Amino acid sequence: MAHPGPCAGAPRERAGGGSRVSGTRHRVCVLTGSRAEYGLLAPVLDELARRPALEVRLLVTGTHLSVRHGLTEREILADGRRIDARVDLDLDDDSRLGVARALGGAVTRLAEALALLEPDVLVVLGDRWEVLAAAQAALVLRIPVAHLHGGELTAGAFDDAIRHAVTKMSHLHFVAAPEYARRVVAMGEAPERVVVTGALGVDLARATPAVSRERLAAEVGIPLGTPLVCLTHHPTTLGHGPPSREIAEVLAALETLEAWHPGTTTVCTGTNADPAGREVGEALRAWVAAAPARRALHASLGRARYTALVRLADVVVGNSSSGIIEAPVLGTPSVNVGPRQDGRLRAASVREAACERGAIADAIRAALAEPRRDAWPSPYDGGGGAAARIAEVLERWLTDGSLRGARKEFHDATPHAGGVA
Repeated sequence: MAHPGPCAGAPRERAGGGSRVSGTRHRVCVLTGSRAEYGLLAPVLDELARRPALEVRLLVTGTHLSVRHGLTEREILADGRRIDARVDLDLDDDSRLGVARALGGAVTRLAEALALLEPDVLVVLGDRWEVLAAAQAALVLRIPVAHLHGGELTAGAFDDAIRHAVTKMSHLHFVAAPEYARRVVAMGEAPERVVVTGALGVDLARATPAVSRERLAAEVGIPLGTPLVCLTHHPTTLGHGPPSREIAEVLAALETLEAWHPGTTTVCTGTNADPAGREVGEALRAWVAAAPARRALHASLGRARYTALVRLADVVVGNSSSGIIEAPVLGTPSVNVGPRQDGRLRAASVREAACERGAIADAIRAALAEPRRDAWPSPYDGGGGAAARIAEVLERWLTDGSLRGARKEFHDATPHAGGVA
């Protein structure tokens, strides 16, 4: 898209009250709060670090610092990255009130961290509640926000509203598909501030080296039979039934699959920090413990192992976005369960199933009967280079001053003459 000149308005004051010396590098703060989002941001961090004009600051929070969720900050450190700030959040109480309280605390703690880091821009991805907290803090501190993966819909989760709220607090938008760009513009964002890059997950899936079935079996801890199922299921936060009933129906469908195919192996990944996440996690642990020779559960597999699992799996089951974005380009069919991802663009390899055991089992059987392909055409395929494009645009906007000042105008795509009827 076209790139405008610098924004009007006075330069913003520093979050910490000081001022930047002219000619120094521009500080880009990247926020990560979950294993999945870090995997997507890793190539962006690499691209930013290659640019001499930019100084990257990494702010780590959320489930990365939670033992129950796999303490995945260890994966960040294993990649050789420096963590510039850690913000612990209260994730012990995953009731709705507990999560609401944690959100309130997150605004305060993230604001304090951002005031110390003094970034010229904050980069956030997606729709988690800690992303909302960071965007709120940045808004008040007059730190411009660059948002990745805006414009998408997930009508079955409150993440949907969070994503759109973050869009309105952001100054630069990197979206995964042209339809999402149109939606962001329809929300009043200027077209020149919206850049279509394709999905980072598509590029990563293609770039991640394949591993052998034997190596993956050793890493997940069980022999991998046939069919191999990858299960990732999170609570549906705007669903009509309790998450415990949802996961019970999914697991019952997989038991039906095991009856049809005694060699079935299922590798499950852990839940995120949503309300009732602990409840779903306990159901998964009990189910895996009942048949540990053919079922495994990992709080976090890491990006490389998870991609290897999806590539080798015969079907991906659950309600994770990975079944919609990454699985098709790896050639793996998916069964998307329930309404959590309602509204997302789909590849033809994604089958929908109501959260009922019979419907899920039938969808799995249909997916397994489909001839395997190397890849399916994906609406999220931007042709590669998404991370480099994001870093390039950020550097350009920071260098020429287009992100100076936190003010932006509402863009009326269809201005009306006169008042509202």
